Amino acid sequence: MFYKVKLSDHIRVPPNLFDMDIKDAIVKRIKRKYSGYISKDLGMVIDVSQVDDMEEGIIIPGDGASYYETTFEVLVYRPELQEVVLGKIKDIADFGAFISLGPIEGMIHISQSMDDFVSFSKDKVLTGKEGKRSLKMEDLCRARIIAVSYKDLSNPKLGLTMRQPRMGKLEWLEEDNNAKA
Repeated sequence: MFYKVKLSDHIRVPPNLFDMDIKDAIVKRIKRKYSGYISKDLGMVIDVSQVDDMEEGIIIPGDGASYYETTFEVLVYRPELQEVVLGKIKDIADFGAFISLGPIEGMIHISQSMDDFVSFSKDKVLTGKEGKRSLKMEDLCRARIIAVSYKDLSNPKLGLTMRQPRMGKLEWLEEDNNAKA
């Protein structure tokens, strides 16, 4: 889920940015510091949306930079259990599929890809034995988040399933709707 989060921090503006408008320099430094920042509590910072307040700068002797106590908003993505996501299959391996969800990638284990016995072919396609449905790279899919791990903060892991009603490759969902009509 995407959220706007208000943060407060001391932002260091080095002397080489003193020729810029102070607000632009602060935004530049906030983006540099927080771009790609990931934490279990905050999620993944996507962008700085606005600077709300900044106090007068303080120069610390021996540093030469100025520091500004700043309040700002960031746009974050925080994956939540049971959240339904839409993404594109980025890669397929013998154990499952990797799906790009925008700012992060998730993994659909082969056992969670469809309600069928699934086989993997060398041309990177997962195929169901009975239903003959296939999953290949670039397919658009709807999945549900069933696991979120921040064990490695630089690379959070998402576990996904498509073995629930109204989940799976978008073409499958369309076929199911047409069959009911």
